[in-house]
Amino acid sequence: MPQPLNIAVFLSGGGRTLKNLILHRDQHQLPIDIRLVISSSAKVAGVQVGRDAGIETIVVRQSDFADSDAYCQAMFGPCRDAGVQWVVMAGFLKHVLVPDDFAGRVINIHPSLIPAFSGHGMYGDHVHRAAIKRGVQYSGCTVHLVDNEYDHGPILLQRVCEVRPGMSSDELAAAVFELECEALPAAIRQIANEYVV
Repeated sequence: MPQPLNIAVFLSGGGRTLKNLILHRDQHQLPIDIRLVISSSAKVAGVQVGRDAGIETIVVRQSDFADSDAYCQAMFGPCRDAGVQWVVMAGFLKHVLVPDDFAGRVINIHPSLIPAFSGHGMYGDHVHRAAIKRGVQYSGCTVHLVDNEYDHGPILLQRVCEVRPGMSSDELAAAVFELECEALPAAIRQIANEYVV
């Protein structure tokens, strides 16, 4: 079994993806040590998920910083201090620059088959409503490396589901999230198997 990856989780919402990572760590031997959770808001449930799991959890609000460089430092400085090797964006809705020492070591999960329905403003239900409006027959999720453009970066893994006729955006969201719950751990496991410090 590979050495656990020391990870930080960035989130902006209810912490469903964080819960799923904890579940896979505890029940399926996902090789991760979640050193840190950083939330973009103090008001979201994901903060409590992290704290309830005994993980150091802090809030870093983008609006508290004068520019993108200061915000970048506020997000990644604590990661360095905690010995984090990889950052996992788990429903993180802010744009933060990736510093040079974390280039190629930040991953994101997006609820569409990138490049479809991705980019600025494409998150959550916006993605699923756009997919249904366009009439696509398939959707899914994408795990990718993060660079300094929205939903860009090399694709690591994708999972696909059918968009059935008459499907609502809520139904599609549920189907895609089910895929996400398997895709993100699978991508992390793949990284852990290949990662050399």
